[in-house]
Amino acid sequence: PDASPTPSTMYAPRGVWVSRDLLVVSDTGNHRVLLWHGGVPEHDHADADVVLGQPDMVSEGPKRFFLPTGVAVLDGRLVVADAWHHRILVWDGVPTTDDEPPAMVLGQPDGLDGVDEGCGPQRFYWPFGFALVDGVFWVADTGNRRVLGWHDGIPVPGQGADVVLGQPDLESRGENRDGPVAANSLRWPHAVTSVGGSLFVADAGNHRVLGWHLPVDHERAADLVIGQPGFDSAVEFPYRPQGPQRFRFPYGVTSAPDGRLFVADTSNNRVLVVDDAAATFAATPVGGSVDVALGQPDLDANGENRWDRVVADSFCWPYGLHWGDGLLAVADSGNNRVVIWERP
Repeated sequence: PDASPTPSTMYAPRGVWVSRDLLVVSDTGNHRVLLWHGGVPEHDHADADVVLGQPDMVSEGPKRFFLPTGVAVLDGRLVVADAWHHRILVWDGVPTTDDEPPAMVLGQPDGLDGVDEGCGPQRFYWPFGFALVDGVFWVADTGNRRVLGWHDGIPVPGQGADVVLGQPDLESRGENRDGPVAANSLRWPHAVTSVGGSLFVADAGNHRVLGWHLPVDHERAADLVIGQPGFDSAVEFPYRPQGPQRFRFPYGVTSAPDGRLFVADTSNNRVLVVDDAAATFAATPVGGSVDVALGQPDLDANGENRWDRVVADSFCWPYGLHWGDGLLAVADSGNNRVVIWERP
């Protein structure tokens, strides 16, 4: 089909945020963010109401955004990880008109004019995901192989981070600390969430999800790992039965208030669900298992669209996901769509 952007089509979306009143999608390949006011549309293939990053619904190419990924509304403000511009953009509210400029730029000393990569207490290199957890603003600073935290919520421009995970200090950026994979190292951290009293990070490049018991107010090793048999393992298991304990490039995590943890196990073309994360990881802090696989017929299968045609509950590279108000939204990137489940 025609690959030109329209108000209702997407190209490799990587981020999504959903509530009963609003749906936000990072239409990553089209370098734009789409918004549906009023929440999930009543029918498939509905037109978006607002586009950001482009002057209209049919334009494409890097402009304000260059591969936007993580999106969320935090305390009433829209936040977007403008990954390949190495910055995070913040709006004072939720835009209602096309191409509204942001109110604030994080990660670039020159504001909207700055697009340089960097490392330091207030710089980013490919920030893909973020979350607000108990008042702490966490950013997966992917290219710098670390997660940064600000204690007082979304910071102001130029404000240095208070906490770093994955590196010994705020200036280092080595892959797995320039050594072997360990409980205190990261390779490609992509997304952050919390559930069951723990902070979880999707460490995609090490094919695992790490967890830290809250609060996390200083650099330290992770307490939990899922997707690998130990903290010193980062093995990829391509094209073979995966089972519930093997991940392959897990890019997304989200959680529900009832204690469920959701993992976008991207290269295995499935979304995994841990029904009670607190109980699971209390019993098995290392190599903990999962309960349900969405997108596959069982916990061993991993085919793109089940090695068959695209259907409502199949995946091809599910990337970002978000739980909000009883809705699970998944950016099904390889199928160029977002799919949404409703679960009380």
